[in-house]
Amino acid sequence: MAYELYYWPTIQGRGEFVRLALEAAGADYVDVSRQDDGEAMMKLMADAANPPFAPPFVRLGDRTVGQVAAILSWLGPQLGLSPNGDSDRAWLNQIQLTFADLVAEAHDTHHPVDLMAYYGDQKTEAARRAEGFRKERIAKFLGWAEQVLDRNPHGSDWMVDAQLTFADLSLFQVVEGLSYAFPKASARVLKTTPHVIAVRDRVAALPRIATYLASERRIPFNADGIFRRYPELDD
Repeated sequence: MAYELYYWPTIQGRGEFVRLALEAAGADYVDVSRQDDGEAMMKLMADAANPPFAPPFVRLGDRTVGQVAAILSWLGPQLGLSPNGDSDRAWLNQIQLTFADLVAEAHDTHHPVDLMAYYGDQKTEAARRAEGFRKERIAKFLGWAEQVLDRNPHGSDWMVDAQLTFADLSLFQVVEGLSYAFPKASARVLKTTPHVIAVRDRVAALPRIATYLASERRIPFNADGIFRRYPELDD
């Protein structure tokens, strides 16, 4: 039975964290909304017994799970992307939730006031929000990830234990997204985080991920996603 992934069909967004896990594991999955332009996704949100608040969500049989961290916590053991111990899984989930905070802050650099308004309607506020994100928050988040890798008792190759987990895939996506949206600011920080860079490169070189990144399944970053490149917000 194939996993069904439901997310907006034209952006990476939060759905990409789930796609990367499915791709890395070689899982049988269907990216449903890219086949029907979101029609089934909207119907399922309206009709499900346990309706998800927003995409992404994943369905397998009669089970539907939403929220990226919850999805990955559920999928991780099934896909071989989680450690075995309960305490390590809790730590893994903590890492993923921290990345969720980063993603929310990155999004708010271009929509700091009104989620439903255009970026052009809040450019002054966005410039102020982005300045703080560039100067303080990128370094805080990536510096923390570097610390996690440096303190892993199993070595700095991966974030948790001695194996690839969905946290490493999410770190890859975070670095790629920040490097797209804030290339100047991110480059400055990444010079100080060699373990983070090494994980990014290690994930990109995984055969299944390399194949995915080179395929049409990998939606390019664009002006509608979470990570958006507005040159005036980068310095």
